[in-house]
Amino acid sequence: MHIKIDIRKTLRSGARSFQLQAKLESHSQRLVVYGPSGAGKSQMMKAVAGLMTPDAGRIELSGRCLFDSAAGINLAPQQREVGYLFQDYALFPHLNVRQNIAFGLQRGWFNPSARVDSESMRYWLDAFALDAVAHQYPHQLSGGQRQRVALARALIAHPRALLLDEPFAALDPALRARMREELSALQRRLDIPMILITHDPDDVAVFGGHVLRMEEGAIAEAA
Repeated sequence: MHIKIDIRKTLRSGARSFQLQAKLESHSQRLVVYGPSGAGKSQMMKAVAGLMTPDAGRIELSGRCLFDSAAGINLAPQQREVGYLFQDYALFPHLNVRQNIAFGLQRGWFNPSARVDSESMRYWLDAFALDAVAHQYPHQLSGGQRQRVALARALIAHPRALLLDEPFAALDPALRARMREELSALQRRLDIPMILITHDPDDVAVFGGHVLRMEEGAIAEAA
């Protein structure tokens, strides 16, 4: 993976403002951006995914321009071909496991069928050991199962890269350690480029790769 980010954004909330001035470049299959809460990590990740538009700058992923303010380029999230795992997983509470996973293939907002089935669906249900809960709803799942559903939804569309926003923060300590190892093994097996943001040094220790530290809206140094 080759990712290059050079963006600027002023974020305002009432009388307060925050300056995001993120600049980085990496050729690693595992890029970890580490820093305290409020450093701007999630906003930078949302800019890569197309969920937030910078005021200026450029974003490139594996030789493809996703955003360039000077050239008027701003690809829609669906066109960027990245899988995004939100911190709270953002599962749809009214959809079962199959439907939530299938939503990763949707191009519109119509809900997938409750019995949606395909070769890809069967593969990911099996890969994440979700067959037994395929017809259950998010509130009926454990924290680890919810994370697996969100990962399957992100991966079913074969993204160019996987973006992980504090993926273990919602889990209890014991489950957090196990899911780190599972996700690390999965990423190596699939060989999918990964960008992970975290404030937890244990995530840095497990995922390694290219580690950068972010503070006050900017990439400060190698962590």
